Parts: sequence; C-alpha cells; structure tokens
Amino acid sequence: MALTEFDPSVLALGDALRARGSMLATAESCTGGLIAAACTAVAGSSDWFERGFVTYSNAAKTELLGVDAALIQAHGAVSAEVACAMAEGALVHSNAGIAVAVTGIAGPGGAVPGKPVGTVWFALARRGEAASAELLQLGGDRTSVREQTVAHALSRLREVLS
Repeated sequence: MALTEFDPSVLALGDALRARGSMLATAESCTGGLIAAACTAVAGSSDWFERGFVTYSNAAKTELLGVDAALIQAHGAVSAEVACAMAEGALVHSNAGIAVAVTGIAGPGGAVPGKPVGTVWFALARRGEAASAELLQLGGDRTSVREQTVAHALSRLREVLS
C-alpha cells in the first residue's frame, strides 16, 4: 500500500485505543513522520492520536525526546537502546499511554558495518512499563523500507492492543 493511501487497518488501531481510553504517540527517525501520517489520515484520529515526534537528527532525538547523547554515541542512533529511549521519551513528553519509535537505515546510503541498509529498530513503550525493542532486517529500496516499517509499526500496535 502506498504511504499516501488511507490504510483501513488503522481504524482497528483507533478502535482499540479508543476502547482503552488511551492515546498514541510516535517517535520517528527513518520514517520521517509517516506512521503519524498514516494514523492522522483517519477522520476522528484526534480521539486516540496524541502527537508525533520526527527526530531525524541525533540532536532532535536528544532535544525533543531526551535521549542521552552518550547513549547515541555508545550504541549508535540505529540501536535497540536508542529506539527504546525514543519510545520512552515520547511518553515522557506527551499525554499518551503508548508510544512507538523507529530508527533505521532506509538507504540507499548510510550503511555501516553490522548495520546494512534495511536495518530498523522498532520499540514500543507503555506508560509505567519498560520499552521493548525489535530488530527488523528489511529488503528493497528506500521507499519499500519505509513502507514496511510503517506497516510493521501499525501491525504490532494492533497486536499488543488486541
């Protein structure tokens, strides 16, 4: 599905959040706000979508989400540790009850040893709980990596809320 199209599965996500009286926040790097865009493409999403942070640069991760610069230096921006810190930071800096974060290498450049193009860390955090992270190794071009990342985030959110 193209990122500009309405994703009907987002309705189920909204229904699940609305049923719990919970709000969602996103913290996005490699997707540049596309998860938030998919959510807000749905009319009435203001009932369950609280806010999105686009933190493409390391400085933005630190300034907007409170990710420790030393953590980024030690593990790299594309890491489980940073993804979890992004998700937790999104909760700290919002009124959301659940947050997702993604950080990765969409390509075509940016690969480093051990982190090829298509490496994406996904993290999910709920208020009062530690964040958990998942490593994705995605194929395809930049657009494909970003689309797959958005689809994974929406799918995982629906799973944990069902």
